[in-house]
Amino acid sequence: MKSWPSQKGRGVLCEKPEVKYAFIHRHRQAFSIQRMCHVVGVARSGYYAWRQREGASSPKRSQQAIIDQHVAKAYHQRKGRSGAPRLTLDLRDDGMPINRKTVATSLQRQGLRAKAARKFKATTNSRHSLPVAPNLLKQNFTASAPNQKWVGDITYLATGEGWLYLAVLIDLYSRKVVGWAMSERMTADLVCDALQMALWKRKMPKGVIVHSDRGSQYCSTRYQSLLTRHKLTCSMSAKGNCYDNACAESFFHSLKVEAIHGSNLQRETI
Repeated sequence: MKSWPSQKGRGVLCEKPEVKYAFIHRHRQAFSIQRMCHVVGVARSGYYAWRQREGASSPKRSQQAIIDQHVAKAYHQRKGRSGAPRLTLDLRDDGMPINRKTVATSLQRQGLRAKAARKFKATTNSRHSLPVAPNLLKQNFTASAPNQKWVGDITYLATGEGWLYLAVLIDLYSRKVVGWAMSERMTADLVCDALQMALWKRKMPKGVIVHSDRGSQYCSTRYQSLLTRHKLTCSMSAKGNCYDNACAESFFHSLKVEAIHGSNLQRETI
């Protein structure tokens, strides 16, 4: 008769019955089930009842394993930056019929959590005495043609060498970035550079409504002069109302969550 696996046997003696049953099942080809039940201190009837329960639950476990595999793949494709809502949409786009609750349960079961956003850094300073333009958009973010409405904003990027500021201009017709600039400092030059890129890319259009918040960079003499020189119309959000520039805010949120957060960003790679 084969010798009993003494080290494994001693270790399993202090475990729960389910662990003992699993141990017996793994070694059933080498040792007598009756003998193993006697050694680890469980009844054969208990072992066989456990076998029945395991057999009944195996289809459900197989289904869970398939779901977990797909959810984990979608999670890692998003580099761990998205939670159940976004992953549910991704999986549905791939043709998998699944709901948000199932995805959330799978993430929890696998110990997968979306990476948290980094700390907030203010990018708008509206405490100044510079002239402010009226709000011409009034949260109407639709456009019937290119170069009717542009929205601009500034955000921060945390890099290994410190903060980096990004200014963009988005055409509300295509929702594409038409101008952008980056700098270590949040100055009027930053937003002017982004505006000049947009003008160059769009071949100097006239009459565009260019909307932004009330930050000092957008109210600066240099930026306002640039708008006037190129016959662009300035529009600014109401004081303290982030919804007046929601399109730009949404773009920055997507950029950070889906492409930046969780990365070790270095300036030379940007």
